[in-house]
Amino acid sequence: MSWLLAALAACAPGSPDGARGGTGGAAVVRVPQDTGSVQTAVDRVRPGGLVLVSPGVYRESVTVAKPRVVLRGTERSKVVVDGEFERSNGITVTGAGSVVENLTVRNHLANGVLFTGVTDERLQAGGAGGSAYDPLDTVKFPPLKGFRASYVTAYDNALYGIYAFDARSGVIERSYASGHADSGIYVGQCRPCDTVVRHNTVEHNAVGLEVTNASERLYLLGNRAAHNRVGLTLNSNDLEALGPQHGAVVAGNALTDNNDDRGPEQADGGFGIGIGSGGGRDNVVERNLITGNRSAGVLLSDVQGYPARGNTVRANRVTGNGTDLVLATGAPAGNCFTGNAESVTSPTALSALAPCGRDTRAETPVPAEPGTGRPPLGGPHPVQPPPGISFQDVPAPSPRPNLPNASTAPPRAAVGLPGRVDPGAFPLPGRGF
Repeated sequence: MSWLLAALAACAPGSPDGARGGTGGAAVVRVPQDTGSVQTAVDRVRPGGLVLVSPGVYRESVTVAKPRVVLRGTERSKVVVDGEFERSNGITVTGAGSVVENLTVRNHLANGVLFTGVTDERLQAGGAGGSAYDPLDTVKFPPLKGFRASYVTAYDNALYGIYAFDARSGVIERSYASGHADSGIYVGQCRPCDTVVRHNTVEHNAVGLEVTNASERLYLLGNRAAHNRVGLTLNSNDLEALGPQHGAVVAGNALTDNNDDRGPEQADGGFGIGIGSGGGRDNVVERNLITGNRSAGVLLSDVQGYPARGNTVRANRVTGNGTDLVLATGAPAGNCFTGNAESVTSPTALSALAPCGRDTRAETPVPAEPGTGRPPLGGPHPVQPPPGISFQDVPAPSPRPNLPNASTAPPRAAVGLPGRVDPGAFPLPGRGF
């Protein structure tokens, strides 16, 4: 007998409370068999329990505040949480160790799935951070510890598809995001993050994968970011706490053809960039396929208050971009490039100017920032960004692979994550990745 059948056997036939399991709620609550509302099911389930949702369109916002709850759809493309372009967030998770898997979230005015330690609903409605968010308020809102999104499809949400903000010790994997006016997958404000973003596909977003003020033990591995306006960003920002961003590993990803004119326009006008880092520090970018981006393959730049320093770009295949490698900083500042198969760099002979193996951090510390009068060393190939379209108008994606045995597999809470991480296991992708 499967785990699920055994759990259900503990429940009297027709019980409105699902499968009872210890104090504090049911071990399993099924939707719509036990209740027609996903939120009611979450309210009934015990900590560590499973909410199992059958196909249907659920027009509600869901908050998972209990710990170690697994919210799972039985069919990824047919279990849909729909915001109808009226509600802010699809699924908000503030319960430590909880999981969202094998379902679709669409048509929200902020985020598809939000994992966060921010429990203020007003701030959550603005994307957890929001323009008025006090970046020093990390004591009031300590980070959520333990989260996972697996086999999630998020599309046509106004800000982010899958959004981890003020959250750590998590995994975002085997998910898909399209049609977001900020980014498909976002990790922000964590230090140390202890988070892995792996085996995801992001396309037709303003930015595919976005990292802001997220640092230390953060890994972006084996993802595909194609046909966005910008593929991936590693940014420092003084609107959030914990800047500057530093210490991420970006390995084994494919960042291709990010010149999309069929997705939402990015607020700052970025376009045609594979990987862009504004003020990021001590990041490692290795074994990535970066091609077909009209402005720049890899672009490192200073931003106000945060010069880019100590970043390593090595052993990538960076070819066929407007400019393959761009160092748009005021000085090398420890940023280094080697073995990237590039054809065009700015400045020219970049691997000689900023080689790996020689510390150039202290040579000329003045960053290229507005008001300094110091021009950047290089610049991307100029392009004219085309107008974008509304996030509401991006076509729905085709069905994506399901979580195996979704109807019967036991729940697996987000405890002890991310586990052992080996970036070396993610090779340079082939062109058909």
